[in-house]
Amino acid sequence: MNPAPAHPFRVAFVNPPFLPDYSRGQRSPAVTRSGTIYYPIWLAYAAAWARGQGHQVLLHDAVAARRTEEESLNEVCTFSPDVVLVEGATPSLDNDLAFATRLKERRPAARVFAVGTHVSALPEPALAQAPTLDGVIVGEFEVPLREILAALAAGRPLAGLEGVAVPGHPAAPRREFLEDLDALPFVSEIYRDFLPIDRYFNPNAHHPMVTILTGRGCPFHCSFCVFPQTLTGHAYRRRSIDSVLDEFRWVATNLPQVRGIFIEDDTFTADQSRVREFAARLQALHLPLSWTANARADVDYETLVAMRDSGLRALCVGFESGSQALLDRAGKGNTLATMEEFARQARRAGVKIHGCFMVGLPGESKATMQETLQFALRLPLDTAQFYPLMVYPGTRAYREAEAAGHLVARTWRDWLSPEGLHQCVVRTADAGPATLVRFCNFARRRFYLRKSYLWYTLGRLLTDAGERHRILRSARTFLGHLFRDA
Repeated sequence: MNPAPAHPFRVAFVNPPFLPDYSRGQRSPAVTRSGTIYYPIWLAYAAAWARGQGHQVLLHDAVAARRTEEESLNEVCTFSPDVVLVEGATPSLDNDLAFATRLKERRPAARVFAVGTHVSALPEPALAQAPTLDGVIVGEFEVPLREILAALAAGRPLAGLEGVAVPGHPAAPRREFLEDLDALPFVSEIYRDFLPIDRYFNPNAHHPMVTILTGRGCPFHCSFCVFPQTLTGHAYRRRSIDSVLDEFRWVATNLPQVRGIFIEDDTFTADQSRVREFAARLQALHLPLSWTANARADVDYETLVAMRDSGLRALCVGFESGSQALLDRAGKGNTLATMEEFARQARRAGVKIHGCFMVGLPGESKATMQETLQFALRLPLDTAQFYPLMVYPGTRAYREAEAAGHLVARTWRDWLSPEGLHQCVVRTADAGPATLVRFCNFARRRFYLRKSYLWYTLGRLLTDAGERHRILRSARTFLGHLFRDA
């Protein structure tokens, strides 16, 4: 237990209201077709850090709690915070900065900061848009928040702090990321104390679920991936296996309603020897929990079997494209042959795979789009998603689209349709945004309405009670979109 700080603060972490079921914390913020709602994971970890340092904290998720703007303002102000972090995302940026501004007006004594992927990439424009805010945190939150609280306790100005941009002063370069991840309290404790756990859902995990990180940063350099390029960097910092297993045990004991844990590392399988050791030790615990993780399409059979035996439910895998040239240009660092072999070995090992595919990468053509669809159809996948390339400020993909004149958005809100679904904001040399979206809708129907796939899903519904709940919950919204998009 850390000693109480000499100057304890009251710190609020806010996921502000926007559209119903808007999932701000995911890599591509939107209202999803599958009903997915992400935990506000970066806010939650920062809240865990602050509470572990002896500060009083509030984590307020207005979206999951279904709060109106006025209700959210009242709840946050009732807490009487000294410091507030408000998360902003590209599609909801205008809304998010306006909320933070109104909060500052209601609680002028509080120091209010915008945080998140978008403002990390574009801190000065965010401050120009919301000039009454006290600043923007650039990158993951804990180290800059530590510097902010230390400066406030000492009565020092905030200008020039590492990772903190304030009006008239850009952020000092990030020199430090949080390295000792084991020192963080379990984020699951924050979920229990502040959030409506039943509201969070991912169709790839058993529900109810919690989402944790066993590491931060990704060693790979895909052009479109937003977290490593705006928040966490490319060095993969790992928690110890002891720490991760302790949190699994904590969840099993203290959150008995939870059935699944989603490991949200960008690439959990980047270190396969670590994964095998983790899986072997988890299997020995015999916990009543399944788990899901993000993986790269290069995991070997031995590791897949070890994960399966330890309770793995599924892996979420970015295959992205059926064109090797496009994969190379995007920096994927993988081959079609390797990915096909991985999918075959996963099916052999009995590991469910959710495949992610995108169209609209630089160099995309109607021919390469068909290659991607045929690639997806021949892989032995359990589920799949097809999306147009979503580019966000701070990523190489965004810069490339902008430089090529392929970015068609006029406002940040253009990233979403009126109801909040992903909306394409890029074009290619021979396909506009509407064509890319129509192709994704067509590919989705081709994948899910195959007779072989329908029989496969029916079999799971009839024989697997655990899968039945997950499938039926996601189907409630997904099927409506599947047929409406026809």
